[in-house]
Amino acid sequence: MLERFRQHLRTSGLIPRDKLVLVGYSGGADSTCLLHLLKSCGIDLAAAHLHHGQRPEADQELELCEALCIDLGVPFLSGHADVPTMAHHLKIGLEEAGREARYAFLGNAARRLQCDLIATAHTRDDLIETVLLNVTRGCGLHGLTGIPERRENIVRPCLVFSREEMREYCDRHGFWYHDDPSNSDLSFSRARIRHRVVRELRTINPSFDHVISRTVEILSEEDRFLNGMAAAALEQSKQPLNGALRFLTIDCEVAFDRNRLAALPPVLFKRGIRLAVQVLGSGLDYVQTGAIVTGVATSGQGAVTSEEGTVAVEWNPKTIHVRRLDVAPPFRQPLTFPGETICEELGWVLAAAHDSRRPDRMDRTDLTVAMNPSNLKGQLHCRSVRPGDEMQPAGFSGHRKVSTLLSEAKLTKAARARLPIICDMLGPIWVPGVCFENRIMPDSDAEEVILLGFRSRERAEGHNVGNAGEGLYVTDT
Repeated sequence: MLERFRQHLRTSGLIPRDKLVLVGYSGGADSTCLLHLLKSCGIDLAAAHLHHGQRPEADQELELCEALCIDLGVPFLSGHADVPTMAHHLKIGLEEAGREARYAFLGNAARRLQCDLIATAHTRDDLIETVLLNVTRGCGLHGLTGIPERRENIVRPCLVFSREEMREYCDRHGFWYHDDPSNSDLSFSRARIRHRVVRELRTINPSFDHVISRTVEILSEEDRFLNGMAAAALEQSKQPLNGALRFLTIDCEVAFDRNRLAALPPVLFKRGIRLAVQVLGSGLDYVQTGAIVTGVATSGQGAVTSEEGTVAVEWNPKTIHVRRLDVAPPFRQPLTFPGETICEELGWVLAAAHDSRRPDRMDRTDLTVAMNPSNLKGQLHCRSVRPGDEMQPAGFSGHRKVSTLLSEAKLTKAARARLPIICDMLGPIWVPGVCFENRIMPDSDAEEVILLGFRSRERAEGHNVGNAGEGLYVTDT
């Protein structure tokens, strides 16, 4: 089994040699086997064990898990969770609450130990049970693929092995392991699938496990192909948002040509919309997906909110717009001068410096501006837009509302919420990419100006702001 495991790691590339791996170690046969297999392969690893707060013998199991890790020379981290209380407060089942608690714990442990990957000990039996559970709940092609071998930083290198093989490995090496009583508790749906449904299906076809595994492999390949087709269709239908300020919302919204998407075969249209929502961190169920398809086909405009209420899919006669609803809370911070003001959460940088150069011309839509220092009042700061904000834009005789200027610039709601408004003590003086206050314009004979430049944090890397303001005139394209 060890040689088969080594070969699987080589062919799959799941765990590169230079990665630190955190093993989710419950003390059961599966995770005990995985721990030893990885250690035997020379993988740099640590182990994390979560006490679920459900059984009195769990205290002793934690101690035995730690003892085995000490024997193997594997760093060990433990944690506690009150899963019954968690299930009660969240109004979910014990199985689901335990899963949520485990993955939250493993994620925190991986960050604490600086592990690159998290390895869980799911087996072929777990894969089969998951497929059957998904069928009972109703699912599409993706649900029939069961458990993915890799999801983000989580890897499952034992899906090619049966639960029986893992147990035999532990017995052959004389390892301690425990059997979780919930695995035999028929009040849990997975246990009923395991002990009743799968057992009966094996009597119908003794090769049932291998047949299902082969089917999952075929469906996974087809699922990936359709995802690729849908992703390509999305890319071809994508519409630009927010002009030169598109970097502000690249992680929270995307827009597509309605006619092009609606002309796709329904299977690709549905899958494409689900992919777009998934990329923004949420999901669509069957009913929501159907409502979008029907709405786009029959109504001029409409909207559907995702399962968690965090992403909206909106459509009008020209566009299908997918956006996160929690884009940015109000913010305010002083401007570093000279230097850079960096907003890590929203991904932008404001650079400020003195300079002896005055640009030949300034366009109000530029992402760089030169200011007359003698006309600035007090310390500069940046903040999100507020109701009632006004300014006298260069080239205008009177004052205008900033909200109106943002609307005329055709910025989305998300971009307006994330765009910093640069102010002095009298109010807004510059809205990057939109307009600047008339009073800040440098005189023609000004010996020195203040340069401000706005760009994405990624674009700003490599550009240092010196006394001469080098790099401030780089614009995003």
